[in-house]
Amino acid sequence: MSILHQNQNFVIRQFSAEEQNLFCDLFEDEEVTKYLPYRSPEQYAEMFEAALEDYTKGPFGRFGIFDVESNDFIGMCLARNFADVPDQIEIGYTLSKKYWGKGIATEVSRALTNYCFLNTEGNEIVAVTDLDNIGSQKVLEKAGFSRIDNLKRADSELAYFIVRRS
Repeated sequence: MSILHQNQNFVIRQFSAEEQNLFCDLFEDEEVTKYLPYRSPEQYAEMFEAALEDYTKGPFGRFGIFDVESNDFIGMCLARNFADVPDQIEIGYTLSKKYWGKGIATEVSRALTNYCFLNTEGNEIVAVTDLDNIGSQKVLEKAGFSRIDNLKRADSELAYFIVRRS
């Protein structure tokens, strides 16, 4: 099981196959998924299985965030090639509600950015949020991202953030 990042508060690491319920249960809370596209429980299970497969393919995937002391599941995060713009790498995170407002999302965003710059040749890391998700937008700004023009998709418009390799 590979560790991407560890500090005094949390560890970001690959999931083990036994942790599927932790992953899927995270998305049962309507407040946690308020700004995410709808997915069925079966789709989250498929997403978890795909995450396990992704670990064999390279540096990208979905990863678990765990409390260092208690090993409590905090949430998940991801790094992947950005589907909308070639040559950009996208990061994202979803945290359990009890971990909101503690600065963890900002630290995770910084850690993922570092990880992507260290493990890829990419020069631009991006993140997108729902236009109404002001909390995540503030997190990204604190993590060093700058807001650029909104990203327009066929069925939606998203707040679009970027950080460039210095």
